Amino acid sequence: MKNLLSAVFMILLLLSACSKKETPGFAADQEVKIQYDTAAVDSFSAGATSVDIVRQIRMSSKKYQDSILQAEKLQKEEQKLKAELEKENKKKLEEEKKKTDAEKKEKTSTPTAN
Repeated sequence: MKNLLSAVFMILLLLSACSKKETPGFAADQEVKIQYDTAAVDSFSAGATSVDIVRQIRMSSKKYQDSILQAEKLQKEEQKLKAELEKENKKKLEEEKKKTDAEKKEKTSTPTAN
């Protein structure tokens, strides 16, 4: 009887030890995406460069400088066009004002002549 109880106990112990266990509260299936501050795949490799340095290199490149100059030219052209439009609008307003003043003078001068 002692042997039978000890055998049953050993079998239960083995079954409980070999059963698949799940860890509660830990989501191992969730994928964690980590943001690195280096451009290279391995941040400890000899060619690893920080993102700030890569940005400075891109900004100092000829293509970037050309694009900045082109943007400035476009901005200056837009400002010139706006200034020209404003001048034209002012001239038109002045001409219309002169016409209205002339018409008022004619209207005021014609009733007194009659």
